[in-house]
Amino acid sequence: MRTSRRLFLRQMLLGSATVAATPLLFCESTRGHKLENIGFISGIIGKELKVNWREALSQAVSFGFTEYEGGLQGDSPAAFLDFCRQIGLKPVAGGVQFSEDMDVVQQSYDRVKALEMTYAVTYWPWFSGGPFTLEDCKKSVEVLNKMGTLAESNDLVFCWHNHDKEFHAMEEGLPFHYLMENTDESLVRCEMDIYWVKKGGENPLEILKQYAGRIPLLHVKDMAPGEEQDFACPGSGIINFAPIFAEAYRQGIKHYFVERDNVPDGIACLQSSSEYLRNLRF
Repeated sequence: MRTSRRLFLRQMLLGSATVAATPLLFCESTRGHKLENIGFISGIIGKELKVNWREALSQAVSFGFTEYEGGLQGDSPAAFLDFCRQIGLKPVAGGVQFSEDMDVVQQSYDRVKALEMTYAVTYWPWFSGGPFTLEDCKKSVEVLNKMGTLAESNDLVFCWHNHDKEFHAMEEGLPFHYLMENTDESLVRCEMDIYWVKKGGENPLEILKQYAGRIPLLHVKDMAPGEEQDFACPGSGIINFAPIFAEAYRQGIKHYFVERDNVPDGIACLQSSSEYLRNLRF
């Protein structure tokens, strides 16, 4: 069963660049396509989860969210999963530690597996704070490939998450492209953060097209107008998500997680983001 599931996951992801999205994930309308499932990352309501995680998750579901990225809430995976099933929230992705020590990585994978998640994401695949050099990239690639191999043996899909610094020039090209082009495409994928790509000076739509089949997860975060390019809740900023989502639809991308750093009111951000995304046509 383990081998067959790994084979299924690999075939599913490698074929995502050409397959059409299923009716369960998208639905048609006279105006185009729309997202059927939307998710959120737990950090956006971190304060609320600490106060009453059951209430906070229930509020998110009431706004229309169906998928969750984050860690354990409550005292045990069993209790957390049982509550998620009750309210109709599916845990999909969880964070894992970036480390050369595969025993440490395995412990992270064990936590993700205990929550019955499919995706394991490392949010900072670097040993320094940047700007990154070619040598930094080589070190990261080696570890990313090892983590991807270990993830596959755990029936997990491994991703790394970008920020803007991956789009700052180094001696040869950009760190983002080096990581994507020098990691095993069947083992290492990217959770693309739309905001950070734009903040780095690149076009998220073009990056998505360039690496079709390598990006199974999207962080949906908006950019406020103005020179500071501050964070914004989706739908309240300047990013045009429609063409990005249209390309994601063509690639069969299934998972979209709302995020907003330094959010003053996470619940309000989730509510407005959900309303915007559920009504967006592309």
